[in-house]
Amino acid sequence: MSAPASLLTAVVAIAILMVATWLVSIAIRNASIVDIVWGSGFVVIAITTHVRDDTTGALDWLVTVLVAAWGLRLSAHLGIRNHGGGEDFRYRAMRKRWGPRFWLISLLTVFVLQGVMMWVVSLPVQLVRAGTSPGIGVFAVIGAFVAVCGLAIETTADIQLRAFRADPSNAGKLMDRGLWAWTRHPNYFGDVVFWWGVVIAVLSVGVAWWGIIGGTLMNFLLVRVSGVAMLERSLSKRKEGWDDYVRRTPAFLPRPPAR
Repeated sequence: MSAPASLLTAVVAIAILMVATWLVSIAIRNASIVDIVWGSGFVVIAITTHVRDDTTGALDWLVTVLVAAWGLRLSAHLGIRNHGGGEDFRYRAMRKRWGPRFWLISLLTVFVLQGVMMWVVSLPVQLVRAGTSPGIGVFAVIGAFVAVCGLAIETTADIQLRAFRADPSNAGKLMDRGLWAWTRHPNYFGDVVFWWGVVIAVLSVGVAWWGIIGGTLMNFLLVRVSGVAMLERSLSKRKEGWDDYVRRTPAFLPRPPAR
C-alpha cells in the first residue's frame, strides 16, 4: 500500500471513531470517555491499515501486535479506573465555561484535536505499511525490545499505584514506592519509551523515518502538556509531602532513589 493510501485510511478510521465517541459522550453527558478511547484508537489504526495493506510481512505483524497490546491495556486500565467516577474535572470545567454550547465546542477542542494528535503519533504505524514491508531486522528487534520494556514499565507502575490506592490506610497519601521512587511519573515514562521503541522498529522502512515526528509529539504531550506538567500542578496543591518528594525524585527520567 502506498504511503498516501495508508495515511488516508488512518484519517477515515480516526474520523469515524472520534465522531462516534463524541455522539456517545453527548448521550451520556460524559466527555471523559475520550480518554478511554485514546488507546483503542491506535488499535483501530493499526488493524485497519494492516487489513488494507496487501503486502503485509513480519514487520507489519510485529507493529500491529505491539500497538494492539499497548492500546488495549491502556483502554482497559482507564476504563476500570474511571468506572463510576463521573466526568473528569478537566471536562467539567470546560462544560461549566461553555455551558449549552459545550456539546458542539467539545467536538473541535476535545475529539477532533485528540484525533489529530492520534494521527500524528501513529505515523510510524501507518508508514510501515508503505511499499514492500521488510522482515524482522536489527532495528525491529531493538525497537521491539525497547517497546516491550516501556510497556512493562507503565503496566508495573499502574499496578503498583492501583494497589496503593486500594489500601484504605493510604487515603490522601503520596505514592512514592516501587517505580514511583525512581521517577514521579513512571507510567508516562514507560509510555514514551514504548512509542520510541515503535519508531525504532520501523526505521528499516525508508519512508517510516517520518514516524520520528510521532514519537516526538508523544514525548512532548506527556512531558509538557497533558501529562507530567498538568498532573504536577494538581498534585502540588493537594498532596502532603509533595515538595520533599520533588526534591528526592526526578520528574521523568528515572534514577535510583536518593538516600
